[in-house]
Amino acid sequence: MNGPWDVGSDCTPECARHALPRVPAAEAVRRSAVFGHRVRRALTDGGRMADPVRLRAHAGALLDALDIRLAGPAPVDGPPGTGAGPLTAPGGGPGTLLVVNHISWLDIPALLAVEPVTLLAKREVGGWPVVGGLARRAGTFFIDRTDPRQLPAAVDELSRLLVSGRSVAVFPQATTWCTTGRGVFRRATFQAALDAGAPVRPVTLEYAQRGRPSTVAAFCGEDTFLGSLRRVLAARALTVRVTAHPVLTAADGADRRELAARAERAALYGRPVPAVPVPGAARPARVHV
Repeated sequence: MNGPWDVGSDCTPECARHALPRVPAAEAVRRSAVFGHRVRRALTDGGRMADPVRLRAHAGALLDALDIRLAGPAPVDGPPGTGAGPLTAPGGGPGTLLVVNHISWLDIPALLAVEPVTLLAKREVGGWPVVGGLARRAGTFFIDRTDPRQLPAAVDELSRLLVSGRSVAVFPQATTWCTTGRGVFRRATFQAALDAGAPVRPVTLEYAQRGRPSTVAAFCGEDTFLGSLRRVLAARALTVRVTAHPVLTAADGADRRELAARAERAALYGRPVPAVPVPGAARPARVHV
């Protein structure tokens, strides 16, 4: 353990397996060329990439280059062209804290392709090939998990972001797992939501190949980005489904322990939890996007 957010995972690169036969080598090479081209286009956008419309478009283009389908209908909430989706509550109040299970580096473009929110990520992500550069330009809030003294300041900053109306996506498991239903949600980020009076939206990411659950996208243990990318380039019919569960708040007196437990049950196990309505919130019931 190196810091307050560090946790152990027994998932390794061996967990990542294809559920279907790989695509031909020529197709993997074609995808690689298209992916590289779209990464370069995104990076040359510089600071403009943080614009919600452009960010969402770049994220979707990266998934498309890898031939990854985002399951479910396109988000339709909000004015056309705003990039607003069904994951966050409407403006006028605190932002929404999206708490998401963590499987892969692909989780980041998958979330941003649905709705371009601010991301909270460990400092190491900023140094990852490709994804690190995109994350920095997208305005990601990085935290240093190796220094326990930074924990209170990080929670305070996250709370300020939420109070300002910015929605933030976090991965409370603090590490990646090859499937859902593994790990636990750490509680620190939930304190930020309580301090800000912000709603919490549990979100589940699931990967499949032609309807079969697949671990090919998993990025675990001592895996390398290039090793993971090679598997994804060769994956046939890969789909990522983003499921938004009912909004939770502390209106019923829940503390951060209870709030984290309720969000964990929803995001990791798909178990229904009582939804506390947020005034004006879109889609209070479970939806697929």
